[in-house]
Amino acid sequence: MTPPFSPDPQSNVDTDAPLRGRPVVRLKPKAEARAIRHGFPWVYADELVTDRRTQSLEPGALAILEDDLRRPLGLVTVNTKSKIICRMLDRNAEAEIDQAWFAAKIERALALRERLYATPHYRLVHAESDGLPGIVIDRFDDVAVVQPNAAWAEAHFDMLVAALMQVTGVRRVVKNGSGRSRSLEGLAEETAVVQGAVAEPLIVPMNGAMYVADLVGGQKTGLYYDQRSNHAFAASLAKGATVLDVFSHVGGFALAALAGGATKALAVDASAAALSLAALGAKASGFADRLETRQGDAFEVLEALGQEVAKFDVVICDPPAFAPAKPALEAGLRAYERIARLAAPLVAPGGYLVLCSCSHAADLMTFRNASARGIGRGGRRGQLLHTGFAGPDHPMLLQLAESAYLKALFFRLDG
Repeated sequence: MTPPFSPDPQSNVDTDAPLRGRPVVRLKPKAEARAIRHGFPWVYADELVTDRRTQSLEPGALAILEDDLRRPLGLVTVNTKSKIICRMLDRNAEAEIDQAWFAAKIERALALRERLYATPHYRLVHAESDGLPGIVIDRFDDVAVVQPNAAWAEAHFDMLVAALMQVTGVRRVVKNGSGRSRSLEGLAEETAVVQGAVAEPLIVPMNGAMYVADLVGGQKTGLYYDQRSNHAFAASLAKGATVLDVFSHVGGFALAALAGGATKALAVDASAAALSLAALGAKASGFADRLETRQGDAFEVLEALGQEVAKFDVVICDPPAFAPAKPALEAGLRAYERIARLAAPLVAPGGYLVLCSCSHAADLMTFRNASARGIGRGGRRGQLLHTGFAGPDHPMLLQLAESAYLKALFFRLDG
């Protein structure tokens, strides 16, 4: 048995009487312990005492978080390579992180989604909002795509997958280990089918259309479920209308609009592969003759359409995150403003302009102001009809503003 350890009074990691033999990490005296107690799930690197013992912890290690007075706050995972040095896993510092623990979290998430949706096509786990920090799981019937975006999730991946299959009955699992979040955690990129076989893109029914999702070779998890309710609102404006969907990916807004009765839709994206999937989705939905695609840089295509004096009844722009973090905010806002300026003149008199942002760093007011400036610079005026957010399978953790990242602004423009 390991003998007790008498810690240095200035040390951050104790092992004198650790629960379950776990190390202890401690907040600095001026760190905001109250926020942690009230539900904020992260500790930033400058808030934690980091001595050599903390630095020696493996990325994703479990530890007990204490405030500066040595009072336990809960069980956290530690990654000294990340600016988010601790993520809260459980308010019970004695919790055992095993398959049963994962299963309980997934069962709770599943109960919500089964109440919301008639078919098993949804975001099943939305990271911190569902009590699984850094883990995203999208479900496509009997296939699940898992994004382990934090070091602890990578370390417990096999246990997570076992619990996922146990609770949901999915038989096929794809690991999507790509993206900015993993790089910030010091994790390598890796995408692989880890259970079963996923040889071809899948058909996903949503808002009356059939989408085609490439779960292995596509962007993120293959389909953006977060826009589902915004697709539906756009479709309600599209009956008898012509529609332009810029940054369309696999036809998100375009296919929903066609299902809602649009006469024509033009899908624009830089990815030929994504547009091919959009065309397959239109064919599977029965309106291939009403969808056109145009590959190219979105800004260049918008400028070209302006020179062509093209007009559409509904114009939607759903770009990638131009401001994924605060250092990119100013440049991102300029990009959003430019999008609005180029898109506004393409809207027919009395038509609708939909502008979206999935940038964490750009809050709703900031994004709305940038969009309004762009519309004005585009020579148009109008009304803000509706503000949309991510669907209910992407719940917001009240203490974490970053969990509510998606904004969709619906404008009606004058003549």
